[in-house]
Amino acid sequence: MIYCDHNATTPLRPEVLDAMLPFLREDYGNASSVHQLGSRARCALEDARAQVAALVGARAAEIVFTSGGTESNNLAILGVARASTQRTIITTAIEHSSVREPARLLQTAGYAVCEVPVNGHGEVAPADVASRLSEPCSLVSVGWANNEIGTIQPIDDVAAACATQRALLHVDAVQAVGKIPVNVRGVDLLSISAHKIGGPKGVGALFVRSGCRLAPMLAGGRQERGRRAGTENVAGIVGMGEACRLAAAEIGAFGEACLAMREALWEGLRAAVPDVQRNSPAGAACLPNTLNVRFADVRGEALVAALDLDGVAVSSGSACAAGAGEPSHVLLALGRPDDAARDGVRFSLGRSNSLEDLERVVARVAASVRRIRASRRPIVNGEC
Repeated sequence: MIYCDHNATTPLRPEVLDAMLPFLREDYGNASSVHQLGSRARCALEDARAQVAALVGARAAEIVFTSGGTESNNLAILGVARASTQRTIITTAIEHSSVREPARLLQTAGYAVCEVPVNGHGEVAPADVASRLSEPCSLVSVGWANNEIGTIQPIDDVAAACATQRALLHVDAVQAVGKIPVNVRGVDLLSISAHKIGGPKGVGALFVRSGCRLAPMLAGGRQERGRRAGTENVAGIVGMGEACRLAAAEIGAFGEACLAMREALWEGLRAAVPDVQRNSPAGAACLPNTLNVRFADVRGEALVAALDLDGVAVSSGSACAAGAGEPSHVLLALGRPDDAARDGVRFSLGRSNSLEDLERVVARVAASVRRIRASRRPIVNGEC
């Protein structure tokens, strides 16, 4: 299997597993316990907190550990809304479901939710965000990079617009962290997920700037300085810390390698397959590892299934929406018609890929597209 679905999840890195194993075996203590086992767990947890903070330019005390990107996004949006007297949320038309759904929950509770449109490349204009800040709002939530098409947003400019109106800014950086440089400068809350950067599933973090009011979503203990109750997943958090340490050391070389592979893949597909359209923006406006394309007269889900049988793992959009059968809300927001919005196929590359792999991917995609198109061709004069 050639794995080209790294935006869905990444393989656990060997160094991460090695860091985790002691806390699944001999150092199994609860980080809230005061005995030696508990103290060792607490020290490891705080070391990991510092590693996560270092990757995004935060202070360790501003990192809250969660169960992943979805919880981090929910905690940011619902936690800020419930701690604020304002009842307006501003987001964009292409956000992940873990941002859109809590916003909809608030809407049913009487909050005003405004979705800012994007251009044909998926980019939001900071001026459009600023124009909607004339009324006080609880929170602005903008994803740093889109999970389906890879578009990178102008976060510094959005942050400047929010600062002018003293509006809090949350950034879903789940897809951006570890692929491009990310810094919390100008941001009030920022979401991270471990399994997108070679860490374990089931653990994430939320940066919460000091002084930002946040109502906890879970009632119980006083873990995470009262911001997230529940016994910490020490082994998972240690793994996340190690994944962040590795990502910080390798981000430049990793980004360059992914960019070279992404462009080689696009050029290969364009040469081998007629009528292919690029949904992702080109150049630096896109995550270096992400390429979303559409092949005319080929259903996205049919191609994903065919490639799976041929040993290539890709996706037709967000893993969280797989099998929904609906057109991509991201591609619809770019102005694509319904049919085209159903047919996007995402290739997302990572450390397990090579240029040699991608030559085989191109050949298998071309063969699959030919078969699917031939099966859809109408029969003429009894031919078979």
